[in-house]
Amino acid sequence: MQGDDDILTVALADSAAGLRLDRALAEALPSLSRERVKSLIKGGRVSNNSGTILWDPAAKAAAPATLEVRVPAAAPAHNVAQDMGLAIAFEDEHLIVVDKPAGMVVHPAAGNLDGTMVNALLHHCAGQLSGIGGVARPGIVHRIDKDTSGLIVAAKHDRAHEGLAKQFAAHSIDRRYIAIATGRPMPANGTVDAELGRSSTNRKKMAVVGEGRGKRAVTHYRTIEPLAGATLVECRLETGRTHQVRVHMMHIGHPLVGDPVYGRAKKPLSEVLKARNFARQALHAAHLGFIHPVTGNRIALDSELPADMRELIDELRV
Repeated sequence: MQGDDDILTVALADSAAGLRLDRALAEALPSLSRERVKSLIKGGRVSNNSGTILWDPAAKAAAPATLEVRVPAAAPAHNVAQDMGLAIAFEDEHLIVVDKPAGMVVHPAAGNLDGTMVNALLHHCAGQLSGIGGVARPGIVHRIDKDTSGLIVAAKHDRAHEGLAKQFAAHSIDRRYIAIATGRPMPANGTVDAELGRSSTNRKKMAVVGEGRGKRAVTHYRTIEPLAGATLVECRLETGRTHQVRVHMMHIGHPLVGDPVYGRAKKPLSEVLKARNFARQALHAAHLGFIHPVTGNRIALDSELPADMRELIDELRV
């Protein structure tokens, strides 16, 4: 083990008893993905309070218990610092909030090893990013999809990362999206409370699943303005699941305009999209509010709609 590992002390509650160890730890450490937790266990980086290393991710968790997780410090690996220019909504020595353009991938992965927000952050922050997310995701606390624009926060050190992650886990982060949905949602304002999980037919897609089969997901939506064949809506996230707004709006029969995965517009709306070459989900992370994890100050940030969405809305106004 490396001397500069970050040591996380995790208290497993009674409710974790009998769960797979990787699942129990992933639920207790929302800033780490389950795959990341699994790799840490297999790497001998998880031990109990008597110092015994726990090697098996599938072993049943004993609870209540206190475990120690040693997270290696972030290393650039194949991540290259790139001077790409970032739109900064807020920055101090603890964290940075980026106004991400549509088309930018958040972190490197197969097929996108550079040109990502992480590459830009490594340059902008001179490598001063938290290591909790691992080698591939330094500083990354949460994500938004490649073709979704808007506000995303990254942490410059582990204390900030852990503080932000706790707020995301407690669903206390104020996240509001502006979207263009097809048709007219009825009622005009409402709540979608439907669990999300991987689609049984396409593992790259998410889907609404039966109760107890996925993760709880809640989206509150309200109509802002009716448009021709569509509606401008605000979606406030109570939870933050993968593709949540996109899947929930599809679930109630109003997929997002331009969504290549979950929606397909009908004529004449489809003709407008084709003429404008609008080929992404019309979704923008417009508001982000949280308590600063170090200073305790309330941070509330807003981002203007990008030009492609503004121009599309203008064309669809009735």
